[in-house]
Order: sequence, then C-alpha cells, then structure tokens
Amino acid sequence: MNYKTPAEIAAAAVDAAVTKTSLSITQMVVMGFLAGAYIAMGGYFMTVVTQDSAAVVGIGISKLLGGVVFSLGLMLVVSAGGELFTGNCIMPIAILSGRVTLAGALRNLIVVYFANLAGGSFFALLLYLSGSISPACAQNALAIAVAKVNIPVAEMIFRGILCNWFVALAVWMAFGALDMTGKYIVCLGPISAFVAMGFEHCVANMYFIAIGLLLKGRPEVLAQCRLPAEKLARLTLSGYAGNLIPVTIGNIMGAAILVGALYFVVFKKQLAEK
Repeated sequence: MNYKTPAEIAAAAVDAAVTKTSLSITQMVVMGFLAGAYIAMGGYFMTVVTQDSAAVVGIGISKLLGGVVFSLGLMLVVSAGGELFTGNCIMPIAILSGRVTLAGALRNLIVVYFANLAGGSFFALLLYLSGSISPACAQNALAIAVAKVNIPVAEMIFRGILCNWFVALAVWMAFGALDMTGKYIVCLGPISAFVAMGFEHCVANMYFIAIGLLLKGRPEVLAQCRLPAEKLARLTLSGYAGNLIPVTIGNIMGAAILVGALYFVVFKKQLAEK
C-alpha cells in the first residue's frame, strides 16, 4: 500500500510532534515564516481567481474554485517544508502519549504563530509594493478583509473550530500519504471544503486582513469601494486583532480536541506500545 493505516498515522503524528518540538528557535522562525508566506500565496491566488468568477459560474462554484486554488498554500507547506501553527495544533496527541511536554509544545506553537504572522504580512507587503493587484482584485481583497473583521466574535470562534477540524484532518491524512501525489490529494479536499464553506483560518487571516489594511490606504481603491462605511471602519489594527484572537482560539480547539485528543482516545493502546 502507498498509504498508512489510521493507527500508523497516529504514530507518525506523534513522531512528527517530537521532531517539531526539538527544532531550534531559528528553525522554527524560518520555517514558520515560510509557511505563513505559503498560505498567503494561496490566499492571493484565491483572490485573483474569485475576483469575477461568481458572475460567470455562480457563487457556489466560485467558492469551490477559490478553495481549490487556496489549497496551494498547504500543498507548499507539506511538500516544500514549513511550520504551520494550525497544523501543529494536533500536538496534544503527543502530549497525551507522554512523548512531548506541554512546555515543549507551547514553545513551538508560540514561536511558529508569530513567525506565520511575519511571513503572511511580509508577502502582503511585497504584493502591495509590486503594483500587480488589479482594481477588481483590490476590491475583492478589500471586501474579504472587511467581511472578516465584521463577523460576530462567537461566530469567529465556531468558524475557527470548524475550519481547523478540516485543516488538521488534511495534515493528519498527509502523514499517511507516502508519495507527493497522495499528499496533494488529501490536502485538496478538506482545504477546498473549509474555504468554500466560509470557515475561518487564523494564518490565512494574517494575510487577508493585512492586505486589506494596506489597500484601505489607497484612495483609488476606496473611491471604487461599495462597502458600507460602518463596516469599512472596522478594518483597523484593533479589528485585525479582534479577528485573530477568537479565530485562533477556535482553531486550537478544532485541531487539539477534535483531532489530536480524539484520535489519542482511539489509538491510545497502540501508541503506548511504540
């Protein structure tokens, strides 16, 4: 077989957590920075594809197309290498197995989170300075950012839980794929699904809201903006933090509990034998 069984995936996830927590701070920072940039690449790809597709194929298919191309980000993380906060949130399976300490896991998650933020923000800045964002794409990017900062806080948390249940499953199944084609396939389904369904991913939002903030400062973009002024006014640095904090909480819960902890319960005996 060119894939691992679920029990073997659980063991691989634990081994991966051990490896991740043994990385140096420099390795975590660099690989976290790259992962944040890779997710941002997928985010911009999605923005370009969906800028006018709904008018041609309808909203549902447009969202599906956006999700499919957004999966580029996780494919790059999985294949090229990177440390992604949301994927690393399955590490509780290794904590519960006694292979990783809580302190070691928190060290990785905190460093990687801020490295992801730096990577996504850096890509957004490069993109903004490149002058390559078309007017229609700029309007789409601004609309996405404004929509995210106007979601009610409770909904952000629940959308974060739902999102990272899907993302963590994609990462989980990628541990089980033994070739690159298999890894791409298992990333594609869950990632395109969560995007099409409108769930919230903290690392993606690090880019989406950052580029929105930058574009908000361009008079020509605002001149063409058809967004309600009261909603646009919420696109600020405090609005940025007001999205990231609850979404991050939801993302942690989605992966740590619904994937990491539950699969530990299922495979506790097998993991104890390793």
